[in-house]
Amino acid sequence: MRLHILFALLLVLTSSQAAPPAMLSYDKRSISIDGKEYSVRLPEGYTLELLTSELDGPRLLNFAVNGDLFIGSKSGNIYRLAPPYDRPQIFLDIGGYPHSVAFRPGEILIAKTEGLYRAPYKPGQASIPLSSVRLLARLPGGGGHSSRTVAVGPDGRVYLSLGITGNCSDEYLGDSYPFNLRRGGVLVLNETDGRARWQAFASGLRNPVGFSWHPRTYEMYAGNNGPDHLGFDQPPEYFSRLMPGSFHGMPWFQYDGKQIKRDKCIDRAAPRPITDVAKPIVTFPSRNAPMGVAFVPAGAMDESLEHDAIVALRGSWGTRPLGGFVGLPSTRRHPQLVVVRFDEGRAVRVEELLTGFQLQDGDRWARPVGVAIGPDGALYFTSDSETHGLFRLKRK
Repeated sequence: MRLHILFALLLVLTSSQAAPPAMLSYDKRSISIDGKEYSVRLPEGYTLELLTSELDGPRLLNFAVNGDLFIGSKSGNIYRLAPPYDRPQIFLDIGGYPHSVAFRPGEILIAKTEGLYRAPYKPGQASIPLSSVRLLARLPGGGGHSSRTVAVGPDGRVYLSLGITGNCSDEYLGDSYPFNLRRGGVLVLNETDGRARWQAFASGLRNPVGFSWHPRTYEMYAGNNGPDHLGFDQPPEYFSRLMPGSFHGMPWFQYDGKQIKRDKCIDRAAPRPITDVAKPIVTFPSRNAPMGVAFVPAGAMDESLEHDAIVALRGSWGTRPLGGFVGLPSTRRHPQLVVVRFDEGRAVRVEELLTGFQLQDGDRWARPVGVAIGPDGALYFTSDSETHGLFRLKRK
C-alpha cells in the first residue's frame, strides 16, 4: 500500500514540475508572390507555399471528413478544393456573406450574416444546387461586424459567434434584449425538441471571430477584437476561455492588461456586475485583429506544438499615435500567425509563428484570416486582402 501511495505522489510531483514548452527557433525563407520575392520568418524545419491566389475574399476554412477543403468568402461563394488544394472550384454561389461552414453527418452548415443555413451533403460532392439550401435558424443581421462563424463542438452541438455592431453598441446576448440586438458572443443551437432556437453560451465579446476547443480539456477558447475608441494601445486583444454562461464584459467593461475597468462610452447600465467579468487568459497587443483559431492535434505539425492554439492576427487598419487612419501605414500592427503555448491544458504564453507579411513602408502583401490543420498535419491559412489566396505551412 505504501509503495502505491509513494508512486502516486511521484506522478503528481513529476507532473507539477514538468518543464514548460521550449521556445520556438526560427529560419528566414523567401516566397514568390506574383513575381515578387518576400522574406518571411517561420519555425525551423518548415516551408511556406502559396497554393492558389484564385479566391475572391476568402475567409474561414474547414476540412470535410474526406479531406476536401471548404472556404467561406466575402464574395458570396463557398469554395471547395480537393487535395492538393491548388485548384479552387465554386461549390455554391449563395450570395451575401457566407463567412464559414461546418459539417454534420449528411449535411453542410453555412453561416451568413442573417442566418444559419443547411443543405444535404455527401463527402466528395463537387457542388450542390442553391435550391437545396434551407434556413435552419435566423440570426440578428445588420451592418458592422457582419461575419458569423459556425462550428460543431465535441458534444455534437452547433455553436456560432457574432460581434456587436460597433465599439460601444448597446447589444447583449440576453433575453432582456430584442432579437436584433442579441449580439456579442457565442451562441449554441438548441435542437432538442425538434425546433432550432439559439441560446447564449458566452456573452460580452465585441467580435469573437475565431473559436475552437482544446483537444484534451474540450474547453472552448476564442479570440476577440477590442474596440477602436480608446487609442492605439488600449485595450489589448483577448484570447479567452469561454465557459457556459461566462461574461466577458464588452462593451461595458474593458481589461487594460492589469484590471477590469468601466468603459464610459456606453451609458446604459451593464447587464451583469463587474465582478462577473472573466479576464482573458492571455492577450495580444491592441489593434492586432485576431481572426481564426485552430488547435494543433496530436500528430500534426510537430510534437512541440501539440495541443497549442494557432491564431491568425490580421492586423488592424489603426495607426499610431491615436489609432485612426491619420498616422503612417508603417505604424500599423504587423499581420502574422501566433501560437498560444499550452502546458498541461493551461495557456502559458504567446509566441510568433509566422511573420513578414508587412513591409517597412506599411504595405501588406497578405493578411491571415482563417486557419485550419489539414489531414496531412500541415497548417493551412487564408488571406482575404492583397493576396486573396490559400497558404500552407508544413514541415520539410
